[in-house]
Amino acid sequence: MPSRTYTTGSRVVPALAAALTLALALAGCSVDSTSPADARSDAAGSDGKPLASEKGQGSGAPAFDCEKAKCIALTFDAGPGKDTPELLDHLAKEKVPATFFLLGKNHVLKYPQVVRRLAAEGHEVANHTWTHKRLDKLDKEEIRAELGRTQDAIEEITGEKPRLMRPPQGRTDDEVKAVSKELGLSQVLWSATAKDYSTTDSELIKKRILDQAGRDGIILLHDIYDGTVPAVPGIIAELKKRGYTFVTVTQLLAPAAPEPGTVYRP
Repeated sequence: MPSRTYTTGSRVVPALAAALTLALALAGCSVDSTSPADARSDAAGSDGKPLASEKGQGSGAPAFDCEKAKCIALTFDAGPGKDTPELLDHLAKEKVPATFFLLGKNHVLKYPQVVRRLAAEGHEVANHTWTHKRLDKLDKEEIRAELGRTQDAIEEITGEKPRLMRPPQGRTDDEVKAVSKELGLSQVLWSATAKDYSTTDSELIKKRILDQAGRDGIILLHDIYDGTVPAVPGIIAELKKRGYTFVTVTQLLAPAAPEPGTVYRP
């Protein structure tokens, strides 16, 4: 049986950094990952790989270059849910693109019209498994089923299969990497999380994200919890004041294209 490698988000507020470092050391955690900046650097000058264009940036968003712009990616896990249409209304108003890592069984199948809207409005539609099982505890066939069923369900609705996936709890290993590569999926972790599953306090959620925000960051939120969607307008407003450009995860990597199986982490 191959060794298992566990991963989590890598950039946290200073007060949590020591605790996370200790936890990772105790768990023997290490994983090969690529930062957005490294992905862009590796692809710089490659023929046929354009910088991100307007496609996938949300209505009316300008072209950009994340080597020059102060880019950040807003991502949402485990939806869509009942509050996702309200979130989409605000994203459209602010012309902010996002990446949505969708759950298959009880979300994609329940809200196909929202999935269709996500794609139609230029957001990035990505895979968060079928039932949110920890992939590092499954065998290859089970991993393939968790990811493959969601790929198929999203393709049936939008006409395209996702290129990105986020493993539940950020837990991954060599078997997950192998199946992801087989299915054409890159793995995406994060640098900022509000732990919004543990609170309905929208102001606290906003504060946690703003405390952790940084250039080339990937923000993790969940559009299925009561406190999250109300926190988003304040997060967007403050980050715009700080000079950030919102992009999808794929746009954050441009001119590189997401590499199947690769783990991307700021």
